[in-house]
Amino acid sequence: MSPLKISWKSLWSKPLSSALNIMLIAFGTGILTILLLASTQISEKLDNNSKDIDLVVGAKGSPLQLILSSIYYIDFPTGNIPLKEAMELARSPFVKRAVPLALGDNYNGTRIVGTDSNFVSLYQLKTAQGKFWQKDFEAAIGATVAKNQNLKIGDTFYGAHGLSSSSDVHKSHPYVVSGIMTPQGNVTDNLILTNVASVWKMHDEHEDHDHDAKEAHEHEAHDHKAHEAHDHEADDHSNDESRELTSLLIQYRSPMSVAMFPRLVNETTNMQAASPAQESTRLFSLIGVGVDTLQWFAILIMFIAAISVFVNLYNSLKERNYDLAIMRTLGASRTKLFLIVIAEGIMLTLAGTIIGILLGHLVLEFIGSNQESSQAQLSGFVLLYNEIYLFVAGLGIGIFAAIIPAIQAYKSNISKILAKN
Repeated sequence: MSPLKISWKSLWSKPLSSALNIMLIAFGTGILTILLLASTQISEKLDNNSKDIDLVVGAKGSPLQLILSSIYYIDFPTGNIPLKEAMELARSPFVKRAVPLALGDNYNGTRIVGTDSNFVSLYQLKTAQGKFWQKDFEAAIGATVAKNQNLKIGDTFYGAHGLSSSSDVHKSHPYVVSGIMTPQGNVTDNLILTNVASVWKMHDEHEDHDHDAKEAHEHEAHDHKAHEAHDHEADDHSNDESRELTSLLIQYRSPMSVAMFPRLVNETTNMQAASPAQESTRLFSLIGVGVDTLQWFAILIMFIAAISVFVNLYNSLKERNYDLAIMRTLGASRTKLFLIVIAEGIMLTLAGTIIGILLGHLVLEFIGSNQESSQAQLSGFVLLYNEIYLFVAGLGIGIFAAIIPAIQAYKSNISKILAKN
């Protein structure tokens, strides 16, 4: 009988003990798998979504909140900035490209972003079907939005006020799906894009509607005329002085801009400049504190599992001394006995490692499928090259736990063992 078959039968002669060791190893490996997958995906999302964006200009407040709301779309904006001042910054000699963003509405939790063709160029977007918006209230939607919301070219939908709520719906104008974008693997897959004027008009008419409803019983005829006049002015864009944007995404023109432009914004305007690179590093460092803690916890579990495997093999060896001595008298070599014990340790740890990796993927997929925000959604159906190190670690733990019992089996004195029995 081969050493592997002997090892297998030996392990399952004590199923409860073997199962406990496998569970310990699987639990530790599962935690490490979840941390590896989650941290890698978060890091990639941070890099992919902020790629080619040097700076974000927005209302004063938390720089991290400004980055999260304007690049990752997972937080509320810090406020609005005047259109006139924003456009003055956009024309600065330090700026190569300025992308305006107008946020404030959503459709079933998917954010509606008012912007212009610079956004398309920045993310190098293309349409798989249809075309990008060409007039007000046309919208190009991300591939994930089209799939999850079951939207196609020509469909209409109504935006709701706010970034997640669907209670305050704008019924004044429906958006028309003019295009569906090709999958990009970044945040744009989960966005609805339209022009800035659509967002302005939607909120103008929403505010006017509220105002009319409040005072209709006093000045109904007069308010109706004033409302028509205001709409006409909005169409002519004659009130641009009062217009606002949520933020600007900035690309620098030269390396000198890195030192000069943020200071210009922060010291000479009522706006703030936030660096995506700096804030993303800060965010990941905050996340990393919890990740490091969980990693050490998982390593501790793996260490306990290694001790448990060692104790199991050591006790098993003491109980099987006579059997091993009989095998020696029947012609088994010292090396074969050594390999039998080593194989037991490797089988236990590799079984636990494989189960742990599979469990980690399944748990992360469950977590990702129940996330409220689709912008930072995690997936368990991702294989990473670094996962091979988990197999190597499992192999190492098995050998480490079995090496002392295996050496004892190799050095066992047949005559003494048989004499005692």
